[in-house]
Amino acid sequence: MSELVDKTILKSLVPSSALSSENFQELACKTYLEEVPTGKTIFKVGDTDRQSIYVVEGQIEVTSEQGTKLIAAGTDAAKHALSNQHPRKDNAIAKVDSKIIRVDSDLLDILLTWDQISGIEVDEIQVEEGDEEGDEAGDEDGDWMTRILQSKAFLQIPPANIQAMFMRMQEKPVRAGDVIIKQGDDGDYYYIIKNGKCKVTRSSKTGTELTLATLGGGDAFGEEALLSEAKRNANIIMTTDGSLMKLSKEDFNELLKEPILSWVTNEEADAMVANEGAVWIDVRLESEHENSGIEGSINIPLFMLRLKAQSLDPSKKYILYCDTGRRSSACAFLLSERGLSVYCLKDGLVARPVS
Repeated sequence: MSELVDKTILKSLVPSSALSSENFQELACKTYLEEVPTGKTIFKVGDTDRQSIYVVEGQIEVTSEQGTKLIAAGTDAAKHALSNQHPRKDNAIAKVDSKIIRVDSDLLDILLTWDQISGIEVDEIQVEEGDEEGDEAGDEDGDWMTRILQSKAFLQIPPANIQAMFMRMQEKPVRAGDVIIKQGDDGDYYYIIKNGKCKVTRSSKTGTELTLATLGGGDAFGEEALLSEAKRNANIIMTTDGSLMKLSKEDFNELLKEPILSWVTNEEADAMVANEGAVWIDVRLESEHENSGIEGSINIPLFMLRLKAQSLDPSKKYILYCDTGRRSSACAFLLSERGLSVYCLKDGLVARPVS
């Protein structure tokens, strides 16, 4: 029978150590110890296992074109996944009888994205002047289409996509007290308020509910959960009667997300940095950046985006990267809404040649 990894060991590894308690438990219950005898091959050049592999007992020999290195359990190097590139660029063999753990790379990346995006979605909502007093002036008569099109992100979307978006949107009449989004649910729709008002609340672990903001006509919500395939991290509750326009997740991805995101290959990115002064941004955690960040890049973890975005120069081009492209694409969409020129490294660091 397979043995689950000791949570203390898993908590010492990067980047699983940064997960919230809930998502850490999700990862821990799917992570098992594996015994590898001396001389056994753990992976070889060309493998596409999509796993992050850590040595937790013994020693693993990793051989690449750059040479051979020995990774011993308990060292700083062992806190990071072995040669975490896909397809594999190195060979890894157990030097002595050892124990390893294999973490599903996609699961780990999704859990990290959920955690980091959860600190952004609600914080990005701005309370409109007068909302605190429940002033509904302008909500019914305001041009919601004009307001949403004034977003800097929409300036990057082809007119045909915008036309298709409005055609595919469904109107949803709502009543005061209706729960539009429930904290913890899966993301399914992107919403724009046609008229009416709603409040943004978050439920605490003690069961109390904190009101974070109010939204009115022309305001949009729900995109971050769709960007990151995350759970909703807040409740949206109508405070007045009104109507919403909703766009399905599939239509959102096709018409809004993909046109806004600009993907570049490693070769294109390096050329932009060399010839156009583009700047690398690592959106991973600081510990990940220190271990395997691209030389010359700056580190702005996804959860720090709101605090750091204003420090970026709007005249520069930025190339965002993470391990797979999942976290960087969520970050790129949000920075595009601020009018910044951003690109994503296609397939992330796992596909980047070793320098």
